[in-house]
Amino acid sequence: MEQTRLHWQPYLVLALGVFTVSWGAIFIRIAAAPALVTGAVRLTLASLILTPFALWRSGRELLHLGWADLRLMIASGVFLGLHFATWISSLAYTSVASSVVLVSTTPLFTGLAMHFLLKERVSSRMFVGIVLATLGGAIIGWGDFRMSGWALWGDVLAVVGAIMVSAYFLIGRDLGRRLSLLTYITPTYWVAAVVLSMAGWAARQTVGGYSPQTYWMFLLLAVGPQIIGHSSLNWALRYLSPTFVTAAVLGEPIGSTVLAALVLHERPTMPEIVGSGVILAGIYVCSRG
Repeated sequence: MEQTRLHWQPYLVLALGVFTVSWGAIFIRIAAAPALVTGAVRLTLASLILTPFALWRSGRELLHLGWADLRLMIASGVFLGLHFATWISSLAYTSVASSVVLVSTTPLFTGLAMHFLLKERVSSRMFVGIVLATLGGAIIGWGDFRMSGWALWGDVLAVVGAIMVSAYFLIGRDLGRRLSLLTYITPTYWVAAVVLSMAGWAARQTVGGYSPQTYWMFLLLAVGPQIIGHSSLNWALRYLSPTFVTAAVLGEPIGSTVLAALVLHERPTMPEIVGSGVILAGIYVCSRG
């Protein structure tokens, strides 16, 4: 019985992670706060919650970080902050379905960067996946442009968000292999929180004056998608193949779209459904490559 429980545990944790991150776009929409404020508060709360655990479990490792690792963490945090700034902003212009699907094209940009910047060969499957995802993005963009030019601008912001988080993953790839999870993500989250806070201050966006519901959404974003969601996915990677986890994460755009229809009464259009299906197929083929 114990062996059976341990066999299914990684799959249950992975399902929990996908379900939890699917709520991110919904909480952001309900919060109805400026993008920089939402991202800054989300990451600040997550950092405050993680810091005691990081000091307890990885305090010695944190104290012995070298300048090279710290510089990489700062760069990684900057790109993570830019990711949240652009992606959260996209939700003010385009639909949840378009935004979440387009920001999920991260594996495609990661593959391109590995090929052109890191000189790692792109497989034929990855090339086919990139072509499919590009076609799907064009279908969504065409449909949004027909509805509103602002919706297309939201699509562009979501794609920029995907590029930013790709840089975040690439910079942190070696750090994640050499350091424990808490040692890597805690300082990185703090840097991203500071970047977003400074940008919000420059844009004169304050963290005060919102409804209690908005602050509850901030807390749910920090505890749910940021901590529980991402931690569950990283934990599952210890026991399941990266290909399987990557394929499972494709459930996030589907989950967010269904939740948007149920909670926000935001039904996807036909171009969004077709384009999303093509993009998800492209990401799946790319991950298999």
